[in-house]
Amino acid sequence: MNSLIATDLFQHFGLKGTKGLIKGLKYPGFRYTYFFRKVSEHPGLSFCSLFYRMFLRRYRFKYGFEINPDAKIGKGFYLTSHCSPVIIGPIKMGSNCNVSHCVTIGRGIAGERKGRPTIGDNVWIGAGSIIVGKIIIGNDVLIAPNTFVNFDVPDHSIVIGSPGKIIAKENPTKDYINFTV
Repeated sequence: MNSLIATDLFQHFGLKGTKGLIKGLKYPGFRYTYFFRKVSEHPGLSFCSLFYRMFLRRYRFKYGFEINPDAKIGKGFYLTSHCSPVIIGPIKMGSNCNVSHCVTIGRGIAGERKGRPTIGDNVWIGAGSIIVGKIIIGNDVLIAPNTFVNFDVPDHSIVIGSPGKIIAKENPTKDYINFTV
């Protein structure tokens, strides 16, 4: 098991090793993350790549997850089970990021924010949130449920509401992100 998958497994359940992997694969969020990592690890058209892409596609339709294989996601990635997030395009996301259900992270198609977001480390994204455009989300940020974010967010902040309002707070993701790596 490679180090990214091991950190994702630890982030989901605090599990380690082969027994932990077998237990973790029972959960849809980790199962999708596992095959996402395998597809990223095997680019091209090799047998392994096609095998992993087939499973990734199957779980995409079965569970509603949609994450572009070109997305650069750091270690300790956590998907809520049965959450159907949509991550469009090759975004960059740091370590220890938690994504809740019905989250959309996508590109802006016009104006000064045309492009895709960059998300820092230790970010918790609440259910129903939308993050759009060429923006930078800092480290240690909590994005509250049902928040629309199309602006830069500094480190150590909470973003709440639609339109989003930034509230500075020291360590806002404490107790939201478990088993950090």
